[in-house]
Amino acid sequence: MSYLKDMPIAILGCGAVGKTMAGDCALAGSTVRLWEQENFKHNLKNLTRTGIKLTGNQFSYYGFERRGVGHVDMVTTDMAEAVRGAGIIIVATVAMAHESVFRQLVPLLEDGQVIHILPDNCGTFICRKIMRELNCTRKVIVGAWYTAPYGVRIVKRGGVVTNECKIEDRITTIRGAALPQADTDAFIESAQYIPALDAIRTGDGFVKGTTVVDINLSNVNPVIHVPGTVLGAAVMQNFDTVLGQDKKNYSLYGFALCPAIAEVQAVFWEEEKALAKAMKVDICTVNYEDFFSRTTMYGKEYMGPDFAVPFEEKYENFYGDGPFDLENRYITEDVPVGCYLIQQLGRKYNVPTPTVDCMIYLANVMIKRDLIAGSKYTLDYLDIDHMTDEQLQKYLYDGEFTPKQ
Repeated sequence: MSYLKDMPIAILGCGAVGKTMAGDCALAGSTVRLWEQENFKHNLKNLTRTGIKLTGNQFSYYGFERRGVGHVDMVTTDMAEAVRGAGIIIVATVAMAHESVFRQLVPLLEDGQVIHILPDNCGTFICRKIMRELNCTRKVIVGAWYTAPYGVRIVKRGGVVTNECKIEDRITTIRGAALPQADTDAFIESAQYIPALDAIRTGDGFVKGTTVVDINLSNVNPVIHVPGTVLGAAVMQNFDTVLGQDKKNYSLYGFALCPAIAEVQAVFWEEEKALAKAMKVDICTVNYEDFFSRTTMYGKEYMGPDFAVPFEEKYENFYGDGPFDLENRYITEDVPVGCYLIQQLGRKYNVPTPTVDCMIYLANVMIKRDLIAGSKYTLDYLDIDHMTDEQLQKYLYDGEFTPKQ
């Protein structure tokens, strides 16, 4: 994959992760093009003047840091000019934007390009589905990672959103795979040419997942975010009133997580493990005791296997990272995408998921609408519901797609 070395990197999405990756790659000397949807073009404001400033603690077990102001080579709402001639295309949008992004991207693809989706949130399935729909035969690699490479927030001052990205941590290992699995080795090799992943490259490295089902189930956002937000809602909603705290300092990790919620998260994860076993895929290693830390298993990703913050201790590093209400991706994305995928696959493979089902039900009650009934993320939408296990395995591993009859 060395041909990628000097090719431009196109980053689609200028949220916290996309903007940070753009600044990170630019500081490392890459040619970077940053694209944003027209209705979110305010995220690009002043970028050509200010550049992207990387700050923050940047905690990482091996001490990797990259600070300063990175100036990207292109800031645009025109996807065609962003991806033309690019080698690596990074999709860093929310899951709900994937279909729109891929419908624009697929007709623009060129042979040899490598698409990196982070986190996957079923994006690989959607991209390949749209490629089939549009009869796209370009020889591209479509892969994804189970998480983003940072814990990061965009700094706001006096009500103004700045172009400063405050990186609190950089992970040292990441799990990825391609669709089909036959492309995974090349996909992981291509990551060597993304400077934003340098803390991983010089750390514990890239882990090869067993198909993109592994990558989706390994995404621990649903198991951490949904029980934490649902069962910790009282702390969040009483934070500035009854508890007399400044709402802007609220953190699910810092204030809501507790041993009782950890027990729910641990059982939730056991249901995912049972599903992975039934589907004959691996998932990332998460131990029971990992849930009994304010940093959960996330802390081990950036500070090593011995890192944990007991519930009896404060951990101010997380203060202010929210969520500040229930209309947040911790619920509005992780329930209708992540939890729903687990629930559907559980039914398809006869694996009970009572804890996941319970979290979905409670989230629906609390947010006063049915997030599942309103979700397009059905197995049919992903174009895999009609397949037998044997057919699905062939698709996942070899790219051999069985059409609906």
